[in-house]
Amino acid sequence: MKLLLDTHALLWWMTGDPKLGAAAMALISDRKNTILVSAVTLWEIQMKVRIRKLQADLGAIHGQMLVQDFGLLAIEPAHLIALGALPMDPEHKDPFDHLLIAQAITEGAVFLSEDGHTPKYPVQYLTCSGNGVAKIGTPTAGTP
Repeated sequence: MKLLLDTHALLWWMTGDPKLGAAAMALISDRKNTILVSAVTLWEIQMKVRIRKLQADLGAIHGQMLVQDFGLLAIEPAHLIALGALPMDPEHKDPFDHLLIAQAITEGAVFLSEDGHTPKYPVQYLTCSGNGVAKIGTPTAGTP
């Protein structure tokens, strides 16, 4: 299975945060799975560090990604094209999340996220907490 980690999923994994549930931990630690971290996630972390919303060492995070053999996903034109095709949700304005979802769709990856807006998009996803199972998200009724 190919997994694309949302920013919080990566941070929870790196810090051993118990918010990351057993099912998600098992999938990330399973060497048969391909774990991807987007450049978008690293950008989001660094932006939050700069505005003091987060304390993190991006160099250390990247180093751990290398040690754990996580793949780094660059932003490609195909991701941006997929981003343009996503439905608009007036309640979900996070551009980092939007691009991560577009990348997951384009790459055929399961998006590992706890974001409650994820089910509004046509992306395969898995929740981070508990023992959730991967499911296909579909836009909810009334989402433009």
